Amino acid sequence: MPIVIAASGRQRRKVRFTTANQAPKPGNTQNHPIRPKVSTSGRLSAASTTTYTDHQSLPRPNDEMCEPQVQPGVPVLFTTPPLLLDALVTETSEVQAETVNKCLPFLKGIHSTQNGPFNRFGVPALTRDEHVAYLFDSLEDYPEGFVAMDASRPWLVYWALAALSLLGEDISRVRERVVKSFIPMQNPTGGFGGGHGQLSHCASSYAAVLSLAMIGGEEAYSLIDREKMWRWLGRLKQPDGGFRVCEGGEEDVRGAYCAMVIISLLDLPLILPPEAEARQHGLETFDSGLSAYLSRCQTFEGGISGSPGSEAHGAYAFCALACLCILGQPEVTVARCMDVPLLLSWLSARQYAPEGGFSGRTNKLVDGCYSHWVGSCWPLIQSALDGAQPAAGPKQSSVGNLYSREGLTRYILGCCQAKFGGLRDKPGKYDLPPESVVNGASAD
Repeated sequence: MPIVIAASGRQRRKVRFTTANQAPKPGNTQNHPIRPKVSTSGRLSAASTTTYTDHQSLPRPNDEMCEPQVQPGVPVLFTTPPLLLDALVTETSEVQAETVNKCLPFLKGIHSTQNGPFNRFGVPALTRDEHVAYLFDSLEDYPEGFVAMDASRPWLVYWALAALSLLGEDISRVRERVVKSFIPMQNPTGGFGGGHGQLSHCASSYAAVLSLAMIGGEEAYSLIDREKMWRWLGRLKQPDGGFRVCEGGEEDVRGAYCAMVIISLLDLPLILPPEAEARQHGLETFDSGLSAYLSRCQTFEGGISGSPGSEAHGAYAFCALACLCILGQPEVTVARCMDVPLLLSWLSARQYAPEGGFSGRTNKLVDGCYSHWVGSCWPLIQSALDGAQPAAGPKQSSVGNLYSREGLTRYILGCCQAKFGGLRDKPGKYDLPPESVVNGASAD
């Protein structure tokens, strides 16, 4: 078999992605965490909640005598389980306890896969070279197990390019391949699908437009049929002010955000096409009724849902806030459309200790991807609170940090870095290009 050279210029590694369908061999219990035991009082026993992950072995006699020491400089907040626990034990609380126990060795800097270096605060370094190699590999062919992600090809390209750009890599070397990849994804009726012959979708169009914008060049820019894109987006505009994600598809804040980003980047006319159905309901522009629609998506919790009446979600919160910031100055649009104090309360509750990462919803686990989706809400909220800042001179902030930057940094660099490159959801999960960019962007 001939040697295949990856886009990074290095020989491609034989094993690049772990597949979820690799079942453990009979008798092999390394991949099965030991569930915490519940005492007769209904509380989790601190002595019985230890979880052993893939790279840890079961305790041996006298292990207590040689327990690894926590890295110097790590605060106690990130080395101990929460002091307050609900007396009611549920499946959710058990899984949360398991997650904490999986994260603690990484946060302490004592996990067997952590070889350093650590800084004086006990935070491991960003393994940049491994991530770069992993990301260039992710622009190559995928194993057959990834066929389920066929419609997500524009996203896989976008996440890899975005992460490489954040790491300062020259992505122009893959310009020709990226352009050729997106040519068959663009439909004659406007917009981009997930692949050749697939329905145009706001999400895949968003990823395609951003990818082409990142690599730049006349060939990339001229590929996009702006007029057909404008007319296609006009067909997605709804009478209540929102957008569908595709023709005949669901309506939610993803469609609104993706559509407004595309309109802004491509400098499309803000006025609706003459044939747009929304015109029959009195709407004349793409932003007609949009801010009111986004306002109706804020829930009783304070978070923002995908559509009015649904559950608040971190990614939807970002889409709605970012969309409002495109529509106008954040101090005006966000303040007018959102209950900001209630939103701050909900967003603050998304960051957990000792993990330091964010969850996407109430009573859910931390997840590396929300380092971006929830983490990116904070600068938007900060802009809404601080207002316009002078281009030169010191910035005048009315509030300090609205979340723990230290906690998020420790989670990303300590818990999410995979040994051979890439970033993951949390310890015990697989590393993927989407996780790599959304984690890395927040750690930057």
